[in-house]
Amino acid sequence: MKPHTSTLIDDYDAPLITTDGNEEAHEEDLWFLPGPLEEEPDDLPPGPRAEPPDTAVIEDWAKAEGIHAARLAKVAGRLGALDDRLLRGPEGWRHRLALIEAADLSWFAGDRVSPDRLALWISMRLSGVQDDSEALARAGWAVRRLTSGPEPMVDLASFLDRRDPEKFENNAERFDERAGSWLDVMTAAVDLHPITSACMGFHLWSLAGLGQHGDQIEAAVTASRIAASDGSGAIFAPLAMGGAGGLRGSGLPPERLARWLDGMNSAILTAMRTLDDIEAWAGRAENVMAHLSGSTPVALRKIFTEWPLVSAPMAEILTGASRAAVQRNLKLMDEMGLVQEISGQGRFRIWRAGK
Repeated sequence: MKPHTSTLIDDYDAPLITTDGNEEAHEEDLWFLPGPLEEEPDDLPPGPRAEPPDTAVIEDWAKAEGIHAARLAKVAGRLGALDDRLLRGPEGWRHRLALIEAADLSWFAGDRVSPDRLALWISMRLSGVQDDSEALARAGWAVRRLTSGPEPMVDLASFLDRRDPEKFENNAERFDERAGSWLDVMTAAVDLHPITSACMGFHLWSLAGLGQHGDQIEAAVTASRIAASDGSGAIFAPLAMGGAGGLRGSGLPPERLARWLDGMNSAILTAMRTLDDIEAWAGRAENVMAHLSGSTPVALRKIFTEWPLVSAPMAEILTGASRAAVQRNLKLMDEMGLVQEISGQGRFRIWRAGK
């Protein structure tokens, strides 16, 4: 009789166990061994995937820029022409364009501030019973930041006039943290054209948590300053003049950039026509009013080049002249066909530069 021997095989994939060196065990007798790995069902949920970095979005916008390179070059050329013209023109031209742009942006954002109400608010802090003071304040902020103020990429908090409250909730995200993530992406996009970078920044605004104050206006003004950052005459790039279709936020980056470029092109052409009209008016007014003496006629001409709409009290404050002198010269300018009264009322009349 042979002595009883047994051998354990370490490899679980081996099909057999030898008990006496010759006899093979049946598979059903190997119940204590796990089955082959390939036979086990793969019904486990997938594990967590690493989040892509925030800067990964830049590649999508770089591809969009490549697709629309010719269109981008055309718009950049027109923005350069506007920049050169404003650089050589009077300071008041920038202010006039900023007023028009801010009023159009307010309509895009749903505030619907008209240019005449905005002009009265900025010059005299006057508002009617039907006016929304917060909407006027937002539009007034837009005018200030379209004409002056710190660069948004240098000091975004100061540019937006935003600060965290003193009593800060522990579970709330600080403004510096929200702004930091947006600035990180914008800073990393150094190879993008400023116009493309501005479009990307506008569409990433709410995703970065910067849109809690209703600030389509804030996002648009910030983007307009970034788009014109290479210039020295045009402090901002017009975006909303003649329609704000370029600011619609739908589609992939190539679609958004295409609308952005079309909208900016239309806005720049509107701005250039505005400057053509006011430059022609200023030359005609200077010739027609050459025989008038005193400083008030000259001051009034300057005001009408800077402001789309002017009231008598507003002109009185801006020129420093007496009410009688202002009204007398406005009447003369009206008779000469230089200004046009548009309010159609005896009191609180408003004028604009004539055609």
